[in-house]
Amino acid sequence: MSKEITVPTLGESVTEGTIGEWLKKPGDAVAVDEPIASLETDKVAVEVPSPVAGVMGELKAEVGETVEVGAVIAIIEEGGTPAAKGEEAGRAKEEREEGKQERAGDTPKTQAKDAPSDAVKALNPAVRRAVLEHGLDPSTIKGTGRDGRLTKEDVEAAAKAKKSGSDTVADAAPAQAATSSAPASGERKEERVKMTRMRQTIAKRLKGAQDNAALLTTFNDCDMSAVIEAREKYKDLFAKKHDIKLGFMGFFAKAACLALKDVPAANAYIEGDEIVYHEYVDISVAVSAPNGLVVPVIRDAQDKGFARIEKDIADFGKRARDGTLTMDDMKGGTFTISNGGVFGSLMSTPIINPPQSAVLGLHRIEDRPVVVNGEIVIRPMMYLALSYDHRLIDGREAVTALKIIKEAIEDPTRMLIDL
Repeated sequence: MSKEITVPTLGESVTEGTIGEWLKKPGDAVAVDEPIASLETDKVAVEVPSPVAGVMGELKAEVGETVEVGAVIAIIEEGGTPAAKGEEAGRAKEEREEGKQERAGDTPKTQAKDAPSDAVKALNPAVRRAVLEHGLDPSTIKGTGRDGRLTKEDVEAAAKAKKSGSDTVADAAPAQAATSSAPASGERKEERVKMTRMRQTIAKRLKGAQDNAALLTTFNDCDMSAVIEAREKYKDLFAKKHDIKLGFMGFFAKAACLALKDVPAANAYIEGDEIVYHEYVDISVAVSAPNGLVVPVIRDAQDKGFARIEKDIADFGKRARDGTLTMDDMKGGTFTISNGGVFGSLMSTPIINPPQSAVLGLHRIEDRPVVVNGEIVIRPMMYLALSYDHRLIDGREAVTALKIIKEAIEDPTRMLIDL
């Protein structure tokens, strides 16, 4: 019996997604609830589970194709026999023939199945297809793309080099032709990679923020001595009691809650001709994921302690790297904290996350000379940046909010006594 697999509901206001990767191919055995495909949406990658056990049948959509919610993307034969068993004799014959070809010097076509799965999955679709087609191990190929990434040309060149190295004398002419067609030394290469759906959405939303909001950024610097001292003093006890490390983000999240309580406009947003104020603080935390920047939300941060906030942040970071964040994790948010300091940023002007009206940018900590009580001393300093929508937040309010955050970090006791 055949079972049609359709695109599941992807979340509120999300009507379509893009096939990012097929996790099963025709003929593979499939268990109940086992993921068969990965869908890229505007915010996250979502796995499509199989509702039945059986054998993967026809694929109705290709990688990179946009599919709507409810569309049929695959067929599963319930109770079928995996190809590995049903076609064992045929496969054995193919393997024998390929073994002969390999001994004769031809490249085996099925070698792609032995390519390291983790390395292959990390490649963009065009490069991945080329690697699988030629049966190459991507870890053995030197990438010439940006940041050392593999390009399709790198894979093609490696395939030609492998073939020319294993060809017999009778194949010398084709090998020479392949070598002569290789890019000339010093040639400047270009690589075209289709933007992922998530990257397209990020670009659209950030450009929309610039077009629609009156963006302005105010800066301050912050002495991190007190927080660093408190962290060093209590980090072991904190980790032992709560089974989580005490980080800096917990301090800044609680400091932001104090600021947003006193400056509610920074925790509000514009909707039509109305201002929506929130009596709660849902902090969006910018997290770097393989496919782009995502902003999962710490809900009701004003009611959470340091340990709960740190656990939420650690969980978001892990799931962002694993690609298991859900649409609900990203929904909402009244204020954003973005920590570019982990990448070494000294100063930046972050862009707000619509429809929010403010974002706090954190930067790297570095020792700098400052004047304290008339003396020049060395202190671990961090630049803070608060970008805000000037349509809603006045300069006085923005400076006040940032000043409250600065004072809370420089004197963490304020967070305990609500100052």
